[in-house]
Amino acid sequence: MAEKNVASSSILRFMRVSPLTNGLFNLIMIALSLICIIPMLLVVSISLTERDSLIEYGYRLIPGTISFEGYAFLAQNYPLILQALLVSVFITVAGTLIGVVLNGLMGYVLSRREYKLQKFYVWFVFIPMIFSGGLVATYFIISQFLRLHDTIWVLILPLAVSSFNVILCKTFFRATIPDSLIESAKLDGASQLRIFFQLVFPLSLPVMATIGLFMSFAYWNDWFLAMLYIDNPSLFSLQAYLNRLLQDINFLAQNAAVLGMTQAQLLVAMPQEAARMAIVIVAIFPIACAYPFFQRYFISGLMIGAIKG
Repeated sequence: MAEKNVASSSILRFMRVSPLTNGLFNLIMIALSLICIIPMLLVVSISLTERDSLIEYGYRLIPGTISFEGYAFLAQNYPLILQALLVSVFITVAGTLIGVVLNGLMGYVLSRREYKLQKFYVWFVFIPMIFSGGLVATYFIISQFLRLHDTIWVLILPLAVSSFNVILCKTFFRATIPDSLIESAKLDGASQLRIFFQLVFPLSLPVMATIGLFMSFAYWNDWFLAMLYIDNPSLFSLQAYLNRLLQDINFLAQNAAVLGMTQAQLLVAMPQEAARMAIVIVAIFPIACAYPFFQRYFISGLMIGAIKG
């Protein structure tokens, strides 16, 4: 007993951090936090700044003159923005659910050593993580072979499965789920699908929540797929709509003379800087609310794993 106490005290002494080092770490974390927070505060400030004040003083953390004209612009165009928002919500929720199930199933299959083709499919999944087929081949397969062009599924299926997520699930299953648990379920007559959904999946909520968090961010922030495959404006996601808006503004600014407009007329006709920043706020707010949701299930998954293990 005495030797155990000595060993514990030695470990605690080894893990102890000096006040100077602790203070240095705190300063580094504060600096990193400010680097992340200040740009967001600047975007909020610009969205609440009047146009004349923005032209006179430039970007400031504290608005010179507070105005809601940017959000008024959104209110005038709310049908398009609301439609784009609903599309983003749908592809994020549907894509995350589909992706979590597909990545989990593939990771579970690859984690079973008794599966005869296990080594082959591990390499089959691992190689695309290093080498890509290229944009031309991807575009041809998605638009011509699968015929997903200008459909809602083209915004969901290409991002549904990731080699990284599959390998992550495989590693988690091998390290966490004991083989004896799977074998006992097989002896009770459970099928592989029942073993995964009723046994493996509840014990793997930490990795599932992590993958779900990564995938929800990827789906919500994606605009590249819409730029390549979507022609119907009603299928634009919020990020794609924002990107199209910025492209239109840049086009007008570069071709004002060709369109027969003066610079002053162009500034009045085009969306304000505050309006663009207001769209950014609208685009960021829903996905920012998703993180606490995933964090809650991440912690509960850890507790379930500890109790069942």
